Amino acid sequence: MKTKKHKGRPDLIGEHKVGDTGQAIFAVLFAVVYIADSFIFNFSTWLNDIVPNIIRVPAGTAVLIVSGLFSFKGMRIVFNEVREKPELLRKGVFSLVRHPVYLGEILLYLGMLFFSLSVASMVVWLLAVIFLHLISRYEEKILIEHFGEEYRIYMKEVPMWLPKISGLFKKRQLLI
Repeated sequence: MKTKKHKGRPDLIGEHKVGDTGQAIFAVLFAVVYIADSFIFNFSTWLNDIVPNIIRVPAGTAVLIVSGLFSFKGMRIVFNEVREKPELLRKGVFSLVRHPVYLGEILLYLGMLFFSLSVASMVVWLLAVIFLHLISRYEEKILIEHFGEEYRIYMKEVPMWLPKISGLFKKRQLLI
């Protein structure tokens, strides 16, 4: 499998070679559509008339906070801790979901959607979710190739996207 390697980090197995580019494209596309629809043209924001700000703003804020938690905690574990050799990450947010950084990205877009219920932006969000799911599946194949049965067991124990309710109440996992 062709993967993107991180120079100077032999402890990182790799990721899909177009993952970062695809994420950047979706980030720009989402921002352009979101801003154009929510603040300039308002061509698909009719849901804002149905769901009041008193619901949308707190919900969006809560989702953005959770997004940041998954993203930053996941990135810190992956990139701030240099290991001697590759190891399966199962601590912190990686004990709740297998792809916390991608989940954080999905939740970032979703949180923004709560502030302005732009249907056009929702379409871009759905496409980004599909893209991130495909990237995740590809990267899981790489991890299975490297870790074998250990990763298969991890897949059975830890959900891909939606944390188990019981796992969310283990405060220690989120703090690591």
